[in-house]
Amino acid sequence: MSLLVFDSLLVANRGEIARRVLRTAARMGLRTIAVHSEADAELPFVREANEAVLLGPSPPAQSYLDVARVLEAAARTGAEAIHPGYGFLAESAEFAQAVIDAGLVWVGPSPDAIAAMGDKISARNRMAAAGVPVAPGTPEPLVDVDAAVEAARDVGYPLMVKASAGGGGIGMAVAYDDEQLRTTFETARSRAERFFSSPAILLERYIENARHVEVQVLGLADGSVVALGERDCSVQRRHQKVAEETPSPGVSDELRERMLAGAVRAAEAVDYRNAGTVECLVDPKAQDYVFLEMNTRLQVEHPVTELVTGVDIVEEQLRVAAGDEPSRDLSAVRPSGHAIELRVYAEDPKRFLPSPGTITRWDEPTGDGVRVDSGYTAGNTVTPFYDPLLAKLCVHAPDRDAALERAADAVSAFVIEGLKTNLPFFHELLADPSFVSGNYDTGLIERMRS
Repeated sequence: MSLLVFDSLLVANRGEIARRVLRTAARMGLRTIAVHSEADAELPFVREANEAVLLGPSPPAQSYLDVARVLEAAARTGAEAIHPGYGFLAESAEFAQAVIDAGLVWVGPSPDAIAAMGDKISARNRMAAAGVPVAPGTPEPLVDVDAAVEAARDVGYPLMVKASAGGGGIGMAVAYDDEQLRTTFETARSRAERFFSSPAILLERYIENARHVEVQVLGLADGSVVALGERDCSVQRRHQKVAEETPSPGVSDELRERMLAGAVRAAEAVDYRNAGTVECLVDPKAQDYVFLEMNTRLQVEHPVTELVTGVDIVEEQLRVAAGDEPSRDLSAVRPSGHAIELRVYAEDPKRFLPSPGTITRWDEPTGDGVRVDSGYTAGNTVTPFYDPLLAKLCVHAPDRDAALERAADAVSAFVIEGLKTNLPFFHELLADPSFVSGNYDTGLIERMRS
């Protein structure tokens, strides 16, 4: 029997994150409900839930992104709360409000907080007002390329061009002069319109050789905010993360304390409740940082924070949503050891292009300090409808050298057959001198492939 104010939870997501949320919910005594598309009917998360509801056809717009169908599934099964996972509807203020209006418990921040941080320009202006460092940039959205070129003279090159309403690295590009800006602006505006239904573009000063470092925050039911350490997410391809670690090898103790305090201020500025992540760009030479954006949801890479803190972040999410106290005094939590996460994708390990297919063999590594959050197993088919993330291979050890060794052993022990995966790339990464030294930035993979 659950000790929360709700006894049942519907997870409005799929794959490894649905499976991971369901696991904690079941441990806490909740009746668990999965929703799925036709393509996902045979995946592990569907059979592991107490109840499963078919949403509709495989395309996300007809299943996981269909708010009416998700709420209908909740009503049909008597679900009392909804956890959105990440992606899909997780950062939709409209969906959060619809859940609340339906009389259900929303496991996430308020719709107002989601909306406040969902627009990059609005968010950076709000953060600047709260005393959180931001890079020089445009205070208003831009949709006209000539206006962008004019604004660039004030901001200064090089510039990062990105969709104001979007995320996931979609449409992002760097411009070093007016000519490049005109080209990248048009591309970014087109992709922003297509993916986020908004052509608004943000220009921001680009930090050369930056590290991408984020802070895990939790806004608790009593109104306080705690930070649970930082994660280095600089190993990226196409501006999308591939590997993460904590603590960041590129952040000094002094900078870490400033970043944690800044992240708490950022969350307090929007009266934040539940789990969230404040993402930053770090200049490793200057040992300084600027606010990048806030993800108002559970982050893909949350397991590394869980490994070094011993905190089940999903449990804390459920407790906050229920108005309960945390499982312990989270302000007293101190990270211990070092953790690394490797995102295992069904993709070509050289060009990183998706490689759907049927999995004929799936052998996960096991042992001390090894955690695998997986969404598939042998016999499952990876379809082209969704992100090709198969699993997250995570390791924890007393220090970074031991974690690197444990990660290499775990990669060698992870066997997936029937389709291409990026496991061979992780052999390269874990032997790369820059990565092994800890002296790397967001351009690491590009240099490895050049």
